Amino acid sequence: MPGTASLAASQYYAHPRNAFWRILGEITGATPEQPYDERLRRLREHGIALWDVLQQCHRPGSLDADIAPDSMIVNDFAGFLRAHPAIDRVLFNGATAEHCFRSRVLPDLSGVRAEPLTLIRLPSTSPAHAALSYADKLAAWRQALSTPAGDDVHDAS
Repeated sequence: MPGTASLAASQYYAHPRNAFWRILGEITGATPEQPYDERLRRLREHGIALWDVLQQCHRPGSLDADIAPDSMIVNDFAGFLRAHPAIDRVLFNGATAEHCFRSRVLPDLSGVRAEPLTLIRLPSTSPAHAALSYADKLAAWRQALSTPAGDDVHDAS
């Protein structure tokens, strides 16, 4: 789920210290200085869809650790993947998104696709995740976006 700054702005990754748009800017040209619609257009041109695992939840503040588990409602990934059959991988911006997808979405995807999705957890771009440097985060995201699907060891059946 988006944090409070993103919800207030109605834009993904609106917190000024979140590195998402800096990283994607270096990879796709979707820089933080551009209008939001232009950034989204650049992502689409690079075959990138941007969507939350959760459609709804209760969380005081912005930390994923504070999400009330019984309040989680996931987005309709089965419908999304049927509508967009060319999607071959799902990248997660941190561990919580990956955990929610694997536990709450993946079990309902059986039979939706003939080929398995490649699932890749990336280091969070959140300023709260300071364990890695910006350069390390950028390298991980660049690798995940440039590696052909199926080449990663995190394939999901």
